[in-house]
Amino acid sequence: MFRSVLIIGGGIGGLSTAIALRQAGFAVTVLERQHDLHSSIFGVGIIQPINALRALDAIGCAQACMDAGYPATAWGAMYDVDGGFLHEMRGTPIEGSALPPLNGLTRPKLHEILTDRANEVGVELRYNSTFEQLQQDDTGVTVVYPGGTSGRFDYVVGADGVYSAVRRYVLDETLMPQYIGQSAYRLNIPREPEIDRIILQKGPTGMAGFVPIGPDLAYIFYNTDMPKKQVPAEDLPRQLREHLAPFGGLTGRVRDKYVTDDCEIVLRPEESLISPAPWHRGRIVLIGDAVHAITPHLGQGAAQAIEDGVVLGECLGKHEDYEQAFAEYTDRRYERCKLIVETSLAIGAWEMGRMPGFDNISATNHVLEVMAQPL
Repeated sequence: MFRSVLIIGGGIGGLSTAIALRQAGFAVTVLERQHDLHSSIFGVGIIQPINALRALDAIGCAQACMDAGYPATAWGAMYDVDGGFLHEMRGTPIEGSALPPLNGLTRPKLHEILTDRANEVGVELRYNSTFEQLQQDDTGVTVVYPGGTSGRFDYVVGADGVYSAVRRYVLDETLMPQYIGQSAYRLNIPREPEIDRIILQKGPTGMAGFVPIGPDLAYIFYNTDMPKKQVPAEDLPRQLREHLAPFGGLTGRVRDKYVTDDCEIVLRPEESLISPAPWHRGRIVLIGDAVHAITPHLGQGAAQAIEDGVVLGECLGKHEDYEQAFAEYTDRRYERCKLIVETSLAIGAWEMGRMPGFDNISATNHVLEVMAQPL
């Protein structure tokens, strides 16, 4: 008889975990509170570092992502505010692998690829669905749905994001992500020829950057310190132009060409969290942003959620004792995720002028080297 798993949250981490667990022989159901595939997607494009591609390869999705995206031949390069070249970051290869240093992809396309693969391997996806209560005992977890109906599963995975409703069943209810004082503007643009890797330009008060996410598509981002607040969409283009006013080079050209009054800009606060271990209680376990919310400075947020799913699938697949499986999962994931969270925080503080002696190039290269090591 199949062991059954309910995954709460149908985002990148939830779908990746569903595929990995289904491949390991589990009967898997995913609850997604949004009403369809695309309504759960917030943002523009996504960075897939080499370690994300390795994890995606394990669940049969890496090639489709590279076919639909932009596989880059190097990780990135840094320029000054005027557009003068400063540093190159080649990235760290994975031994025995021909995967590129990174791939850029639109978020809707990634969700489509993961959803297609989940359907292919036999995951049950339930949209417009949520839960009201989890009740676990020695033999399983009863999931109470709105309206009073219920279901019974061997295990429950909380993949429901930074403000997880499942987290209170595992960790202290007061544990919440912290706003780091910085927010990120993002805007999809046509890919300029020089955007063939991550391009960074350090400004007087923030960091501008570019990521290729398709043969003809890229996005610009700008990280800056500001109060956490809602900004009317119609004000975002003017604000972004003002932030980018000091820049020359690529950022200046893109500002003048593409940051128009009718462009669609996403502004998101940057929040951080690293939860204490263990990441499970009984038969309920957490993955992704629910336990390690990562700011975007290293492009590793989604990568770590995908890795969580692959490792959880391996651990539950090889251990009959779920306590042993969950303990191994947390042990393999905790220090790796903690390094990403803490290094991303340090880069953000440096961008905001709070760590003037910080070497962001060395810090980034160290993370890339660690991420290339085996999971």
